Amino acid sequence: MADTTVPRFFEQFPMQKVVDTALDAELAKDDNRIAILFLWGRDCPNCDIAKRQMLLTPESFSWPQVRWLHDNVYDDPAMATRFGLHGIPAFFLFHRGRKLGRITSWPGTEAFVDAVDKQIGLTGASA
Repeated sequence: MADTTVPRFFEQFPMQKVVDTALDAELAKDDNRIAILFLWGRDCPNCDIAKRQMLLTPESFSWPQVRWLHDNVYDDPAMATRFGLHGIPAFFLFHRGRKLGRITSWPGTEAFVDAVDKQIGLTGASA
C-alpha cells in the first residue's frame, strides 16, 4: 500500500493552526487580506492530494493578500459541525471576518488559484 500521508506539509507550507473556539477572534484580526481556512483530516486521501499539489508549486498559492489558517476537523469536530461539512478537504474564504465562499473537494491547482484570484479582485484585498 502506498504512503498517502504528507507528514511535513505544514512545515513546508506554513499555515496558522486555529480551532473552532478561536476562529472568530482570529478572523477579526484580518486587516484587508483574505483568510483561507483549510479544513482537513489526518489520513484523508483527498486532503493529501491537495497538499501534494500545493507543494508542487507553492508559489502558486502564495498571495501577499492572503493568510492561511488550518484545522484538522477529526481533532476538532466542532469546526466540522460549524461549517456543515459533508467531506474534506474544504477551503473557506473570508474577508474582514465575513465568509466569501467555499471551495469543497479539491478542484485542482488551476481552478483553485482562479477562484482565489477572483475573490482577491472582487474584494480589493491588499497585502
